[in-house]
Amino acid sequence: MIDYITGTVKYIHTDHVVLECGHIGYKINCPNPFVYQDEIGNTKTIYMYQHVREDILALYGFENLDERDLFMKLIQVSGIGPKGALAILASGKPAQVVTAIENEDEKFLTRFPGVGKKTARQMILDLKGKLPNWTDTLFDEKPETSVSPQGLDDALEALVALGYGQKEIKKIVPQLEEQERLSTDQYIKKALQLLLN
Repeated sequence: MIDYITGTVKYIHTDHVVLECGHIGYKINCPNPFVYQDEIGNTKTIYMYQHVREDILALYGFENLDERDLFMKLIQVSGIGPKGALAILASGKPAQVVTAIENEDEKFLTRFPGVGKKTARQMILDLKGKLPNWTDTLFDEKPETSVSPQGLDDALEALVALGYGQKEIKKIVPQLEEQERLSTDQYIKKALQLLLN
């Protein structure tokens, strides 16, 4: 398995980042590709998970090993595939997910796209007591330095890529528009907070 790739960030999309290493561009699916927005043209190390199935070969990338470890735990749960696990991690607060599992908070877990009561119960059954005591300090948010005029539009596209419906997204758009001009990453994080409340 590929453990990590260090290369140049070439460009980002709503659901993936392309990292060039040895003249090869690797398409890497990420929880929130916009965290690499300020890294375009820079060298970056991304920790990998290689997903192989009969009809699929896909790469999933993470900013740190803790995030990857949680992803690998989530995909072991019946009913959660790699895309579902990415949507959960995209909340930007993996420690909240761990806390919800440990506290058997089904209501919080069912707020994620694709997670119904049955899957939430399965997450608790399979993972409670088996996750490290992760805290928010393991998932510190990086300070935002750039502001994109297209930030809100890109963020809304990213929410669709994460599996949220147009109806859900439409409800939170007015609250997002009230915000001061934010970067795409900040808009995504704010939107996910609103969707999970």
